[in-house]
Amino acid sequence: MSLEKITELLNKQKLVESMVHNQNIPHRDLVETIVHRQHLAELQDLMSKLPTGEIGNILETLPMEDATLLWKQIPEERENDILWEVSDALRAQLVGSREPGFSESQLNAFELIDGRLRQVTITSRKDMECLHPIWIDLLNTTKAERAYVGEHFGLELPDPSDAPNLEVGSSFHVEENNEIHFHSNFLLDREGNSRSVPVAFILHDGVLFSVRNEELPVFRLQRHRARTQPGYVTDCHDLLIDLYGADVEYSADSLESIYTTLRKVGRQVLSEMISDREAAAILADIAEEEDLNGCIRSNILDTQRALNFLMRCKILSQSQFEDTKQTLRNIESLNSHTAFLFDKINFLMDATIGFININQNRRVSQLTVFGVVFMPLNILAGIGGMSEFSMMTQGIPWPISYSSFVVGVGLIGWGTYVALKHSEKRKLKNRAKASG
Repeated sequence: MSLEKITELLNKQKLVESMVHNQNIPHRDLVETIVHRQHLAELQDLMSKLPTGEIGNILETLPMEDATLLWKQIPEERENDILWEVSDALRAQLVGSREPGFSESQLNAFELIDGRLRQVTITSRKDMECLHPIWIDLLNTTKAERAYVGEHFGLELPDPSDAPNLEVGSSFHVEENNEIHFHSNFLLDREGNSRSVPVAFILHDGVLFSVRNEELPVFRLQRHRARTQPGYVTDCHDLLIDLYGADVEYSADSLESIYTTLRKVGRQVLSEMISDREAAAILADIAEEEDLNGCIRSNILDTQRALNFLMRCKILSQSQFEDTKQTLRNIESLNSHTAFLFDKINFLMDATIGFININQNRRVSQLTVFGVVFMPLNILAGIGGMSEFSMMTQGIPWPISYSSFVVGVGLIGWGTYVALKHSEKRKLKNRAKASG
């Protein structure tokens, strides 16, 4: 449909411009310019609504003359993405020797040299030549960029945001060509916005491929350790095990921050008085920590499954096998911590809700006292409004009679209030003696 619209616009532009050019009218050049700009504006408006892949397919389909005209209407900031979508032959005709480049810091290769990782930032396709990496890390790459990298290394790289294909078994599976696929979640702990970030891993011909759409602290930590500590990794399996191990460490640090937050909340909850506004803020803090704790528990369970699958693949050396078992033991200890935190969170939430109920009961009690105090006053006020009261006070000036009535009603109300407070104090003293 988009191809038809673009073809129609291009043909209409040629037809109208030809008609204007052949007619002998005043200011013909000006009319040609206006018509040309009008058609280009329509073309640019339509192009702005099309995805990159569809524009690439349209360029491949159009004749070269139309493709060249269409290419000139593409904004400069979209050119690189579209160049990934077209063939090398068409790209050479459109832009000559220019090649599409990778966005800065989006694609990094890591080579193992003298026991250390050496990072190579890939910004163009030429940078991938003569590489011997053990780790390719793709961050927020486009579908076309993933397709090119996959074609270069002989595999297909998935989009990490896509749900794993359960038809092939699970999030962890082995392909027929012996590729090992992992689809895992890694923790991103940010204040007020903690969540799980999906990461896709593939082990292929001794290279670990990681595909993700967000930067993660675990990956920064792994790059730093591997660059600064000689012998920290020996192959791609070490890298994968250490990434999972670093995620467990990061989760443990986040659990410590939950402990700290809950201790502060606990001191507030166990104080003598909490207002409704403070209780609402406490409940919000507790809910946020509960969500983070649940996210951590889900992630370490996912990591546990991934490591168990890796051990069953029987591709690990003895030392790697022991490292994996140690990480699994760490996960078991974290599981008990998350269970304890869930119990503590439930206790604090119940206590906070209890304080809210106490505040509500206190207000209801105050309303009850007011009701008891004003009940006899309402009865007397009703009597004072009857005609019998006027007959009883006949001969007495009304200012005096009604003033005396108001004073009497006030004294009765005050006496009722004092009697209620005295009764409440006696009950509190009796409870204190009983408990003592």
